[in-house]
Amino acid sequence: MQKTVQTDIKWTNNNYYSIEYNDEELSFFQEKEIEKVHEFQKTHSSYSETPLYNLKNLAEHLNVADIRVKDESYRFGLNAFKVMGGIYAVAKYLAYRLGENIENLSFKALQSSTYREKLGELTFISATDGNHGRGVAWAARELGHKSVIYMPKGSSLHRLNAIRNEGAVADITELNYDDSVRMCADLANDNGWIMIQDTAWEGYEHIPLWIMQGYASMAKEVVEQIKAEGGQHPTHIFLQAGVGSFAGAIAAYMRQNYKSNPPIIIVVEPDKADCYYQSFASKEGNREIVTGEMNTIMAGLACGEPNIRAFRLLRQYAKGSFSCNDNITALGMRVYGNPLKSDPRVVSGESGAVTLGLLYYLRKMANDPQICQDILLDSNSRVLLISTEGDTDPLHYQKVVWEGYCPN
Repeated sequence: MQKTVQTDIKWTNNNYYSIEYNDEELSFFQEKEIEKVHEFQKTHSSYSETPLYNLKNLAEHLNVADIRVKDESYRFGLNAFKVMGGIYAVAKYLAYRLGENIENLSFKALQSSTYREKLGELTFISATDGNHGRGVAWAARELGHKSVIYMPKGSSLHRLNAIRNEGAVADITELNYDDSVRMCADLANDNGWIMIQDTAWEGYEHIPLWIMQGYASMAKEVVEQIKAEGGQHPTHIFLQAGVGSFAGAIAAYMRQNYKSNPPIIIVVEPDKADCYYQSFASKEGNREIVTGEMNTIMAGLACGEPNIRAFRLLRQYAKGSFSCNDNITALGMRVYGNPLKSDPRVVSGESGAVTLGLLYYLRKMANDPQICQDILLDSNSRVLLISTEGDTDPLHYQKVVWEGYCPN
């Protein structure tokens, strides 16, 4: 297992990487499945496709062929992508309770008095670093139900208030993210509430899968946007990983869509919560768990236990993983916010910008060219990034971008 360590990043190859098509795992992310998901999401009146920007001048500056970034700060007015999973999982659960197929329902139908009377008032519960919980709370409120949301120790008060503003009963715990998840699971069992969590464990896999399918529709949008622009498909996709649900979903859809020439998938994590890096670096490639408080500004990625389904997908389809210091994402935030020439400005938060920060670091600041060679990143590369959140904590965003917090 090859590991490369620099001051700001660590890199490891994944020895279990394979481009072989895995029908069992990828069947849930086939076009016909994600089409159903996407069609339901589009039934909400606030749905709109988020932009896919072409950063031509930055690509030239970094000596790569193409950089595309999908800006999820525009998603449903919630400033982050997570609602794509929450809206589908909550609706899919309601359809299950009603004995209906989700493809025969719309968001408006589920809001109707007929269905609400059949269902009664339900309570959904989730643990979150901010964006996922807000998405669940929003979906529950929109559909006439209640939500209870708990956040790990050290969470942003601004993000907490944003969740409360969606109608949730919400608070910050004295636990880390993974222990907050366990606490919510216990509360769900004790109170008859419905757990909506994007991490899976033994005996809890259906709802996390629905969330992942909700995320995969972002990849569907990307593919359609690239086609509409007459662009070429990406050779590399850099994906943030907390529990890995987002990364696993995007990787799975892209692998089934680009069967003949799949992109290279790179997992990117904070060094304080690098469970995929630790897993890929282990001799057996087993699912490793990181514990402790995981103090990183990348709050949405501060998770120490991989989602078991996402791990199976990424263990096969990720080329490897980068473990990054906080100043890598701070670099990405500043580069996004200060574009070259006619490139569009992207307001990207701490968990959204780490992939661009890493790309910039690899092409301009790293002192080991072997890393780029390992992942075949060169002047012919076409790179796809997803800025998963905007300034979900505006004061902290300003501290980083304006005041230079976490300098490089």
